[in-house]
Amino acid sequence: MPLLTNLHNNSKAQIVLGLIFGICFGFLLQKGGVTDYNVIEGQLLLTNFTVLKVMLSAVMVGMIGFHLLKHFGYVQSHAAEGTVGSNIIGGLIFGIGFALLGYCPGTVAGAVGTGALDALFGGIVGLLIGAGIFAWLYPSLKPVLMKWPFPSVTVPEFLKLNLWVTIAILEGVMLAFLLILEHFGW
Repeated sequence: MPLLTNLHNNSKAQIVLGLIFGICFGFLLQKGGVTDYNVIEGQLLLTNFTVLKVMLSAVMVGMIGFHLLKHFGYVQSHAAEGTVGSNIIGGLIFGIGFALLGYCPGTVAGAVGTGALDALFGGIVGLLIGAGIFAWLYPSLKPVLMKWPFPSVTVPEFLKLNLWVTIAILEGVMLAFLLILEHFGW
């Protein structure tokens, strides 16, 4: 664990690792086809399920990988408390941006990497303007953002099941869903 302690105390290493993982993430998004506006539009119109397949595959791999790292003491999970108000406001902001441009923050960065000018000027500039507007409105939004708090409960805690049993069930459900999508040619 000394390596992890060194990483936690080394902000430069964290930035370099973040950049490396971000580039890898963008590369994989691009290779998966989800940085293409037409693919995202197809997902939103329920005619092309590439985005759903890529994201479900990533969740399946990530869930097992994260919990294996946690099991061996390399990472810690920090379930955060939340509020219904912040989820509603966040969902509206995300949804409006997604509806207007057709990219989410991850896919817009990947699309910029492929040279998509709409992603650069509409997406990145839009993210910056949106963040500025949110920061400006934050004092007014704060009462709504704090409405209806809920506790930090993980899925296994909520279901009152063993972690690995929960993972096995969720993995099975996601795999079955992916197989159904493939079976019907979606």
